[in-house]
Amino acid sequence: MINFLIKRIISGLLVLAGVVVVIFLLFNVLPADPARMMLGQRADSTSVAVIRKDLGIDQSLMKQFIMYVNDLSPISVYRLKDAESRFYLDPKKYPHAVTVFSLSSGKTLVLKPPYLRRSYQSKRSVAEILSEKIPDTAVLALAAILFATFIGIILGIISALRKDTFIDRITLALSVSGVAMPSFFVAILFAWIFGYLLSDYTGLNMTGGLYSINPFTGEHLELKNLILPMVVLGIRPLSIIVQLTRSSLLEVLSNDYIRTARAKGLGRYAVIVKHALQNALNPVVTAISGWLGSLLAGAVFIEYIFGWNGIGKLTVSALENYDLPVVMGIVLFISTVFIVLNILSDLLYGMIDPRIRIG
Repeated sequence: MINFLIKRIISGLLVLAGVVVVIFLLFNVLPADPARMMLGQRADSTSVAVIRKDLGIDQSLMKQFIMYVNDLSPISVYRLKDAESRFYLDPKKYPHAVTVFSLSSGKTLVLKPPYLRRSYQSKRSVAEILSEKIPDTAVLALAAILFATFIGIILGIISALRKDTFIDRITLALSVSGVAMPSFFVAILFAWIFGYLLSDYTGLNMTGGLYSINPFTGEHLELKNLILPMVVLGIRPLSIIVQLTRSSLLEVLSNDYIRTARAKGLGRYAVIVKHALQNALNPVVTAISGWLGSLLAGAVFIEYIFGWNGIGKLTVSALENYDLPVVMGIVLFISTVFIVLNILSDLLYGMIDPRIRIG
């Protein structure tokens, strides 16, 4: 199991390294000038040159990449005294850095959290901005996967037990439609129907975040605003879970040990719950763990349409303003979550099926 874990961690780190390279190259070939964006198009050339030097974009692409990786890496090399150096350990940028030991030529090995740079627009730390938005997106993603899991497993079981009936056909048709329809289209449709046309009956709003601010009572929780984005975001994984649960349960029910259990006189409930369902849900558990990362990425359009104040809405706003450090930080965060969840998913599947660990 240890070797299996090490292999997955190494492969995950290699994937993350590839993501860092692609992100850096992708956003550094854009024609936009960060210094002009920060100061305005009418800024004088001297001020622009100062900002470009401060951002390090006056250097060659290779040196910029080395500086970027050094900022991202938790184990980095900096200078403690030379404030003019590109690798100076500025306390304002790296307040939580801890020096380990000194190296040659005045360099020092440092332990620190990854530094994601600062926003071009607000001048705030990207990590600080993300920390404000991630909880709302996490709540939305977790609520969506819990909704999809609970409803999906129930519908999958019903569909399997009512195979080739009207209920089975309707369930399969709806699950196929849920996979086929684009999320942004479903979001617009649900917002219009349940948040506008039927708002008097549903009590739901077309847009709104997890919290609302009342001028008299202050900030308070608005859980009803979670319903529509949660349902829309959960439709696609729900559809997959329905199909996986149905097909897996049908396969398990056809096995010899299930027929033996029935022949021994066990009731239908005991056969399904105690014997069939436990084995049938193995691929479903794996799918659920993999879908959680996808929901974080898929929340971009959903949050924007429903006005949910998370990283999805932040991504759209940052792209509109060419706020590249924020966009790069978001992409890195989502990629890291994907990789971590995939490693956990592989470990979970390896625990369920030991044959996976052998490979």
